[in-house]
Amino acid sequence: MEKSKYYISIATGEISKIPYQNNREFTIYATDDEIRLLRAKMDNLHDASMGTFWRSHIPIVPYHHDQSNDAYDRNITEAYRMIHELGDEEAKSHIEEMGVLDQRHM
Repeated sequence: MEKSKYYISIATGEISKIPYQNNREFTIYATDDEIRLLRAKMDNLHDASMGTFWRSHIPIVPYHHDQSNDAYDRNITEAYRMIHELGDEEAKSHIEEMGVLDQRHM
């Protein structure tokens, strides 16, 4: 399958073939199947984010004992890992500088 160029924004959950406003956080090259997988990971990230939002309204559950936060951390790491794998050199470099894929941070 042929790879196409996509613009990714983790903050907004956007995957687009068209550069527009703030959707150029990362540039990747991916097949349709890879984009479907990345979309699923970003949807999971959004779902986990909503779980952490609702959990934040329950002060008796500490952050470090919360499954929603663990799911969010796992999903954002998976999304960054895939973007790193498919990204251009600038995307790879930026993610490496962030340190989110470093084993010490997982």
